[in-house]
Amino acid sequence: MDNSNNIKLRLLSYGVIAYMMLGFIWWSVLLFTKNRDAFAAKRDLLRIGMIAEGWIKNDEEFYRSTRFQELEKHYLWQEWMVLGEATVFVFSLVIGIWLINRGYNKEVNGAKQRRNFLLSITHELKSPIASIKLVFETMVKRELQREQQEKLTNIGLFETDRLHMLVEDLLLSAKLEAAYQPYLESLNVSDLLQDLVHKLQLKYPSAAFHYKEKVNHPVLTGDKAGLTSVALNLLENAVKYSPEAPQIDVQLQQENGSIRFEVADQGIGVNEKEKEQIFEKFYRVGNEDTRKTKGTGLGLYIVEQVVKAHGGTILVLDNKPKGTIFRIEFPLGRLEDGKIG
Repeated sequence: MDNSNNIKLRLLSYGVIAYMMLGFIWWSVLLFTKNRDAFAAKRDLLRIGMIAEGWIKNDEEFYRSTRFQELEKHYLWQEWMVLGEATVFVFSLVIGIWLINRGYNKEVNGAKQRRNFLLSITHELKSPIASIKLVFETMVKRELQREQQEKLTNIGLFETDRLHMLVEDLLLSAKLEAAYQPYLESLNVSDLLQDLVHKLQLKYPSAAFHYKEKVNHPVLTGDKAGLTSVALNLLENAVKYSPEAPQIDVQLQQENGSIRFEVADQGIGVNEKEKEQIFEKFYRVGNEDTRKTKGTGLGLYIVEQVVKAHGGTILVLDNKPKGTIFRIEFPLGRLEDGKIG
């Protein structure tokens, strides 16, 4: 229904634009014609008057006369003036149409992304809540052995952690929109990453995480919650957008006065057009009704904003033979001095 209305509205706007252009062309032609007719009438009147006064004897003398040349010059000036005004009008109309169309497309895309976000957040919240509810109902209604209780408890804790991370992402996203103030503390980046890789290996047993590091001084001054969210989002995205049994390469290295963190997968990859769009808030590839991967569209938005707040840069590169590499670099000196943002 919404698409049908959007198409009708777009066709109506194109119709109005076409009518305006045709109307402008018609009035321009009419103005040129009236101006030409006025010039012809003035020319004939001037010629008759000059002949009557004895100033000229034939048309050749008339066309060489100063009075005719001034009349012709004034006519040509009027034509150029009409042409200039027509050019300014067309340019203004084109710019206006472009701005209106850009604003319209931005609103449509924003509404679509907000709709996708509401759908995705509903799915993301319902799933862990339903799992936790099922765990409690099972434990209340049935007599379970200790092993079964521990299994259900672990499931409940896992879903609670999932719900907690979702809420944390929502809160962090809200902070980034207002005034994000990183809480600075000394962090061992190597320990932080290895701990996350270990937890995700347990969470995704079918995935294989290959961690490598080459750093002399892995301690940075930064926001632990923010940097943890950055690493966690990139690592989980690498798993979610990879085929079964994902192979994830994680690297931490130090070079040229900066520390570099890379996450490389062999998944579906990111095309050139979407390499900038993926960092927009709520942006996700495809339609929320048919998408298989979970998420809210906040992950990469949070990643980019937190990285920028720490004075870092993020690049999206193509992996070989397939997949994506997310590369983050932080300037060591700036971070170690505690100057962020």
